[in-house]
Amino acid sequence: MNMASTNPIAGSGTDAPKIIWNEAQQRFETEDKKAYLQYLIKNGGKVMDMIHTFVPSSKRGLGLASHLCLAAFNHADGHSLSVIPSCSYISDTFLPRNPTWNYLLYSEEKKSNL
Repeated sequence: MNMASTNPIAGSGTDAPKIIWNEAQQRFETEDKKAYLQYLIKNGGKVMDMIHTFVPSSKRGLGLASHLCLAAFNHADGHSLSVIPSCSYISDTFLPRNPTWNYLLYSEEKKSNL
């Protein structure tokens, strides 16, 4: 147990921070509310536009942004929502590192080609 408390990024699942869905403010956030992923719901509740990810400088480098993204993408998947990755962290860093989530991406082209 000592290792987990001295090195918060060691290991995987058991050391993951708790991410809370704050539906009223349309965001996923850490328990202290200091790190968050902001989103908008569009297209009649069918699309989640992930517009901003924020992690305070004191908490950077711990993988919090990635945990926030995982919570949001899992939520989108579980609620049959498509995702627009407007936030540059999500489009430029998270998705290239986690391409398995690309199937959730919203695309105008997919709709017009049908």
